[in-house]
Amino acid sequence: MRYALDVQYNGKNYSGSQIQFENGEEIKEPTIQGEIEKAISTLIIGGRDVTENKNRQVKTIFSGRTDKGVNALGQVLHFDFDKNIVASDFIYHLNEILPYDISVNNLRIVSNDFHAQKSAISRYYRYEFINRRYKQAFDGDILRVKFSVNIERMQKALNYLLGEHDFTSFKSSGTLNPSKVCILTRAEVEKQGDRVFIHIEGNRFLYNMVRTSVGTLLEIEGHNLQSEFMKEVLEAKDRRKAGQTVSPYGLTLVEVKYNT
Repeated sequence: MRYALDVQYNGKNYSGSQIQFENGEEIKEPTIQGEIEKAISTLIIGGRDVTENKNRQVKTIFSGRTDKGVNALGQVLHFDFDKNIVASDFIYHLNEILPYDISVNNLRIVSNDFHAQKSAISRYYRYEFINRRYKQAFDGDILRVKFSVNIERMQKALNYLLGEHDFTSFKSSGTLNPSKVCILTRAEVEKQGDRVFIHIEGNRFLYNMVRTSVGTLLEIEGHNLQSEFMKEVLEAKDRRKAGQTVSPYGLTLVEVKYNT
């Protein structure tokens, strides 16, 4: 049977969501996937050597990769297991095993052709930053922008990203997929007090695409440029034209959507 699992996590203490390999060998850095696979395997397979013997561990497929420091409220993964799992017991006991900064909140049986990554029709990310000149004790790691931002101008700039475009200008060199075309269905900005939230939803995202888009917005605001600058960057298909890739802290994968 195939199961889908909803996951939440704080990404600060992990080297991204997914296990990484170098020269065919697993990199010994903590990841969300590594912790979840170990916990699931301990719970439903058991045995003293399950955490050391990779061949005995349950394998998971995530909806997509998030980098170190990126959080998730609605990450989705799937795994296969040949026995029936009682969802309520599974969720409770798995949360007891997992580290304090990772939790699960929903388990469901899905069809065998369901794929957490390939079946997804859209992903919704939210980026948060502080718009205040001075720091406060509980700002944490979230980016603080000291100059005042113009929300109306930022929204006009974001509007140029809506629709189907080649987002080469906003990708980092780590993008392995040769396709650079994405479709954005939502690109909105809102301000609540001294917090600014940027909401971006699309069918797929390139490596660091959201963070570079935010960096370009801040380039516009910091240099008092016209909102049309975003269009120029998009059409240039040149990473050198875009702004910096901002800090991962403040970026959250909020939801992954499926047809079923």
